[in-house]
Amino acid sequence: MQNVFDILLERGLIAQTTHSEEIRELLGKEKVTFYIGFDPTADSLHVGHFLQMIVMKHMQDAGHRPIALIGGGTAMVGDPSGRTDMRQMMTKETIAHNCEQFKKQLGMLIDFSDDKAIMVNNADWLLDLNYVEFLRDIGSCFSVNKMLTAECFKQRLEKGLSFLEFNYMLMQSYDFLMLNRKYNCKIELGGDDQWSNILGGIELCRRKDQTQTYGMTFTLLTTSEGKKMGKTAKGALWLDSEKCKPYDFYQYWINVQDSDVINCLKLITFIPMDEIRQMEKWEGQQLNEAKRRLAYEVTKLVHGEEEAKKAEAAAQALFGGSADNADIPSADIGSIGDGINLLDMLMLAQMIPSKGEGRRLVQQGGIYINNEAVTDFNLTVTPDMFENNELLVRKGKKVYKKIIIK
Repeated sequence: MQNVFDILLERGLIAQTTHSEEIRELLGKEKVTFYIGFDPTADSLHVGHFLQMIVMKHMQDAGHRPIALIGGGTAMVGDPSGRTDMRQMMTKETIAHNCEQFKKQLGMLIDFSDDKAIMVNNADWLLDLNYVEFLRDIGSCFSVNKMLTAECFKQRLEKGLSFLEFNYMLMQSYDFLMLNRKYNCKIELGGDDQWSNILGGIELCRRKDQTQTYGMTFTLLTTSEGKKMGKTAKGALWLDSEKCKPYDFYQYWINVQDSDVINCLKLITFIPMDEIRQMEKWEGQQLNEAKRRLAYEVTKLVHGEEEAKKAEAAAQALFGGSADNADIPSADIGSIGDGINLLDMLMLAQMIPSKGEGRRLVQQGGIYINNEAVTDFNLTVTPDMFENNELLVRKGKKVYKKIIIK
């Protein structure tokens, strides 16, 4: 059986490791318990978390045991990594609700039955800590000078780093110590922006218990230009079907740039590498087939096979000219009286973020009503343009929405 370390490496998932040869050897010879942390700062995971879930699944399929650590305690503070401002403070009730949502979504890919994986909440040990004891026991192991060299802190020093956030590295490091003691957890995994925090945990385990632990970070999901993927006009690309409909989720992936599709297939699908290597040779229109495969596979993993088939069928119906498919996303904008301005309608339907963007799209020929290009952004859309109270609007080449009126 292929070593999972080699699988992750081949697919481009590994960014940094603390001891690459030792980690590879460890993963090849024994069942290893590892952990990834998820701070419940929203009521849904997003596609950035999904890449972490993919890594967990690869590891679990190879016989290793994942710990999904829900940060009910660390979310009370907020991780400064990758941020230019301080997170909003959340109530305990909000955090508890978000934790429950995460549990459901992690179960989409990770098998928690029969102790194959476990889920724990760091609120169990962080919220009842005695502050003075924590400072004496844990704080004494950290050098402020060294902490200030960490990338997550350096980026924030110019704009202001609160003492609250400065504690985050100590808390995450303490998590690793606790998981190592309770579950013999030997490896912490995380996005590459977690490198400094992971190193802190490894050093703490060494200093407090003289135990050897390891760290591995994986590639952040970015475009070929280095921009984070998963951002839409409505915000993050959420895994919750109520926050991002399966069709919209599917459409995001089918619209990725040609230069990004192969990388996405490697990182966030389980398509065998032999198949992906064949796709790497594809050019032009063939890449559209690769995008359809990507969109279908990722939607199936997140929303299930039935929803993936519906999204695929809806997309095919649109491009085939049949616009009456029930799975096309819709927006009910209520009554429009004798008519409504085009840009107002697009705003109500959440197809544009601003009227300025709407004017630009119309001027560039990017808005279609019933597959006919709109040339006037002052157009009044009247009820007689709707068929059975429905109007098909297209933005660009591939974004469709049925607008419904009363």
